[in-house]
Amino acid sequence: MKLHNLLKITLIGLAMIGCGDKKSDENLFTVNSSVLKAQYQPQDQVSLEIANPQKKAVDSIIWYVNEVNIGTVKGNRKLSFPLKGKKFGYQNLKALVYFEGKSAEATERIELVSDVQPQLWGFTIVNTYPHDITSFTEGLEFYRDTLLESGGQYGSSKLFKYDYKTGKVFKNLPLEQKYFGEGITVFNNKIYQLTYKENTGFIYNADTWKLEKTFTFDRQIEGWGMTHDDKYLYQSDGTEKIWKMDPATQKMVDFINVYSSSSKIKSINELELIDGKFYGNIWQKDAIAVIDPATGSVEAVINFASLRKELKNPQSEVLNGIAYNKKTGTLFVTGKNWDKMFEVRINK
Repeated sequence: MKLHNLLKITLIGLAMIGCGDKKSDENLFTVNSSVLKAQYQPQDQVSLEIANPQKKAVDSIIWYVNEVNIGTVKGNRKLSFPLKGKKFGYQNLKALVYFEGKSAEATERIELVSDVQPQLWGFTIVNTYPHDITSFTEGLEFYRDTLLESGGQYGSSKLFKYDYKTGKVFKNLPLEQKYFGEGITVFNNKIYQLTYKENTGFIYNADTWKLEKTFTFDRQIEGWGMTHDDKYLYQSDGTEKIWKMDPATQKMVDFINVYSSSSKIKSINELELIDGKFYGNIWQKDAIAVIDPATGSVEAVINFASLRKELKNPQSEVLNGIAYNKKTGTLFVTGKNWDKMFEVRINK
């Protein structure tokens, strides 16, 4: 019995020693952060090297950025990594170090931000129209000269079409109480509508409003804003991401991270594509960001805070709702439970 216990203790001790050695190996090297900056811009290059305080004999190092192999160096040589063409956001660095018949990893991260300094654009009010104060506005879009709107909140979410000049409603489609309606867009005569946390979207016939399909998001994300170009749909999820969706399959095929020259821009909400640029509401901000769809750079900001003084409804919440009228070249903006909608011309 004693011999058996002794054997168990010995085996446990050996296992602990083995684990300790492995952990010790992992701490031998670090990515040399003294030569790194916290933030970089696309024109920069990152100089990668490891710190080797114990002077181990390094055979080679394989470098990875976001788990993609970017190169191998012999010994402890530096590797220069260009950032041009990389997505904005955190770049996770990893060095796989081979030394003395062993290997160890070292990790670090840097942040890639935009190199564009956003401009501040102004606006001029062209007209003011009534807006449904019961609508917790989540999506707004012109289709055949008529405004479509998606209103949120559980139990009162709806999709409706109306004459923006008078407020007269032509069609109204309530959602089931379990759904919180979100962004909408119209593509190839189909209305696409997102929901907030239900991971669900709807596709309607734009003529009959008959529900043609209910689809499930292929990512575990929230549904916020929506727009489209000639080929793809685009969806925001409340973070700094704008996703690109294949309208035929409803699968996400890519994304951008929205960034200024100093930080990521979180809570991207309602979207509209105007003259090749995304216009995006920022949740809890009475402002719209103008975004490059190719990179995610914020190129301009439009501050609509002054519209607040025009509102009469004390329950008016945040600005949300962007619709572009191609015929007039003007923008229509409103907000959640606002009593007014504003037709504005942007002053660049």
